[in-house]
Amino acid sequence: MTHRRDPDPGAVLDLHRVTFRREGTEILHGIDLRVDPGERWALLGPNGAGKSTILGFCGAVEHPTSGTVDVLGRRIGRVELQALRREIGHVNPRHAVRSAITAREVVLTGLTGTLETVMRWAPTSAQIDRADAMLDLVGLEDRREVVWPTMSQGERGRALIARALVSDPRLLLLDEPTTGLDVAAREQFLETLDDLSEHHPELTTVLVTHHLEELPASTTHAVVIAHGAIVSAGAASEVVTTEVISRAFEHPIEVTREGGRWGARAKRRERAAS
Repeated sequence: MTHRRDPDPGAVLDLHRVTFRREGTEILHGIDLRVDPGERWALLGPNGAGKSTILGFCGAVEHPTSGTVDVLGRRIGRVELQALRREIGHVNPRHAVRSAITAREVVLTGLTGTLETVMRWAPTSAQIDRADAMLDLVGLEDRREVVWPTMSQGERGRALIARALVSDPRLLLLDEPTTGLDVAAREQFLETLDDLSEHHPELTTVLVTHHLEELPASTTHAVVIAHGAIVSAGAASEVVTTEVISRAFEHPIEVTREGGRWGARAKRRERAAS
């Protein structure tokens, strides 16, 4: 008999004994994970480890095969998901805008929950002010009228953070957000995330990546997964280590940390003496 657990209203995310199967194959095996308000989590692991599936639970877009998933104190399977998703911001670099809408209009689509501007919908002056404030926050105060096709990848990334924040979410999900950015744009993006931790300390974030150099210095916690199971979870300083990362990626990786940022490189194999 399975012990019934009620949702914990104090947790932002609470996954308990979660499994997930797709087409008869079990992808996740008994995941337990709790994320509390104001924590800044990194979700790490090799390709195919199950990171995207876990992020789908966090974003209230996937249901577990077994176990329970509570998001913002509400249980997946018991609540209306569309309403829950309005409290979750999502930054996806594959955001498929096709028209020449401005940075301000991109941010305003965060209020309508659409990719493009909605016909016959007009934002209020307060909503426009809110969108402009979010653009200011991410350093795009001089780029409000620039159109999406002419924006750099770095500007797009920061505009998507502003879009995710415009609805004042309690949870912010970042799905490999530095994909496609050059080094300078990546560093500007990560600085924006670090600034966000100062301006919005109550906001909880989960960032998915498999590159340690893409972790902002403000990261507080990390969970490392491999083959659909958790290898380690907890304080980032205790989880993002040579031993844990080498075990998860099944290769000897030397993890370093300098100035609050992580790095990784393969350990050199000792050559046999001739």
